Amino acid sequence: MAVDPFNGLTEFLAVAEHRSFTAAAAALGVTPNAVSQAIKALESRLGVQLFVRTTRRVALTEAGSAFLLRVRPAASEIAEAHDLLGGFRDRPIGNLRLTVPRMAIPLVLTPLLPRFRQAYPDVSVEISIDDAAIDITERGFDAGIRIGEAVEKDMVAVRLTPDIAWAVVGAPSYFAKRGRPATPEELTRHEAIRYRYPTSGTIYRWEFEREGREFSVDVPGGLIVNDFLLLIELAEAGMGLAYLPEPSVREAVAAGRLERVLEAYLPTSPGLFIYFPAKAQTQPKLRAFLDLAAKIGRERK
Repeated sequence: MAVDPFNGLTEFLAVAEHRSFTAAAAALGVTPNAVSQAIKALESRLGVQLFVRTTRRVALTEAGSAFLLRVRPAASEIAEAHDLLGGFRDRPIGNLRLTVPRMAIPLVLTPLLPRFRQAYPDVSVEISIDDAAIDITERGFDAGIRIGEAVEKDMVAVRLTPDIAWAVVGAPSYFAKRGRPATPEELTRHEAIRYRYPTSGTIYRWEFEREGREFSVDVPGGLIVNDFLLLIELAEAGMGLAYLPEPSVREAVAAGRLERVLEAYLPTSPGLFIYFPAKAQTQPKLRAFLDLAAKIGRERK
């Protein structure tokens, strides 16, 4: 069985500092005999004498002085490392890694990040933009943001936004050529820019509601993408209709680049949630992010 190389170092440093076994024992909260035994064991293991003991004083040998010269800086580094960990425990510090979908940028990150960085400059924030489902534990993320229905069941989830409405949109140039569908069933005669889920590989069927009944339509189309941003750009270019979360197209609709149709038939989904393993919620950096997000959410109401 290997011997722990750190055994006896605490006692050695205490005796070297106080030049007394009794004073060292008092500082460590142990008996003088315990300190003496620890030093003897250390000297035996190292094969050299570290202290000269007399009835009047304790002094370092030449070997002990050389040993202290190397051990003391290392001990200081270890003490600083302990202090650093205390900082992680007591205040927001470190790197906060988040995986978020594109739609979370205007809804959550744009209003939150400037205030978060100003309030907590010791926390760096690393953001990975990804619309796919992510195993945050396996990928080393502190937390993820997703629509509520996509959050892993074994995670703690905290709501960030109200429920999200969906939208079918097209460019004015598309409607000028193809007309505007009046019902979801008429979409079978239109051109869709379809979305393929990055994780499962399936193509999304557009979902609708009528008189409390949910149904879906497989809209035909010659373009398939797996990125919401590209989906919006292609729709703005008049390449077809797109089915997207309403917040992600709000700006384009307000600017007239896209127009909404079939609004009476479109459902809502649970809003955006931030989710994380239960043990992660004690981290000050994540706790600070959650608290500020909640504050901004209250201000918006």
